[in-house]
This record gives sequence, C-alpha cells and structure tokens, in this order.
Amino acid sequence: MKYSGELERAKKLYSENRNWLKKIGRRKRGTLDSIFQQEHDRVFEEIDCLDCANCCKTTSPIFIMTDIVRISKNLKMKAQSFITSYLRTDEIGDYVLKSAPCPFLMPDNKCQIYEFRPRACKEYPHTNRKRMYQILDLTLKNSVICPAVDRIIAGLKVRHP
Repeated sequence: MKYSGELERAKKLYSENRNWLKKIGRRKRGTLDSIFQQEHDRVFEEIDCLDCANCCKTTSPIFIMTDIVRISKNLKMKAQSFITSYLRTDEIGDYVLKSAPCPFLMPDNKCQIYEFRPRACKEYPHTNRKRMYQILDLTLKNSVICPAVDRIIAGLKVRHP
C-alpha cells in the first residue's frame, strides 16, 4: 500500500498523539473545529483516497436504517435481505459489515455504491466536523487506519503545538 509507512509511523506515535489530542481538546471548541478544518483541507489537496482505500479494506462503517433502506432500494433488494446478506450487529448493537474488505470495494479502489453509500462513509475520516472535541478518541483510532488523519494530526502538532 502506498501509505503503509505513514500508518506505521502513526502506530508508533499513538501514545504521543493521544496525549497531544487530550491537550488540544481543552482549547476553545470553535477554534478546534477551525484548525481541524484548515488542516483537513490542506491534507486532502495532497491525498487521493483512491490510492489507499485502507478504511474500506480494514474497517466497517456503521449503517443506520436510512442507509440500509437507501442502499437496498438502489440495489433493488429488500432492506432485510440487505441486512442478512451484508451486515451483522456489533457489540453495541450497531449494524456493521459482516467482513472486510467492504463487499462494494472494487479492484480499482472505487466504491460500487458510491452515490448512495452510508453516511459514515461520506463523512469519513471525520476530521472536518463540528464539535471535534467530541470525537478526538475516534480521530486517534482513525490515525492508524487513514494516512490523511495521520498527516492532519502531524500538521496540527507542528502548527498548533
């Protein structure tokens, strides 16, 4: 994978990044959203998700019922058939994929259901959201899955120590 070195670095820096995210999480909430948005925009000028797709290869989004209905309709399936074919419930009762990689990931790293993909996929890696202070733990977890998140954290550590 093109970005495997960055993901290895993220794993090595996991504890340091956790401590830094705790520290930065104490900043003014609006400021935190703004600096994440700026760094998110900067990093995604450099990174093309189609070069990686590690999120689709290794993890599952959460599927909410509106996702299930929309996707199953577009696949011309009943919602229950979609659930039975592709999903399971995780330890907290959320619908997630039965297996990885995502069954809708094509060999060129494009998504077969991109136009009607789950909301969690549309929002991934969640680094340009409002109320970032609420999802800093998720950001840390995503740093070892998504090279863009690793770069966002690294850039923020340099620009906002």
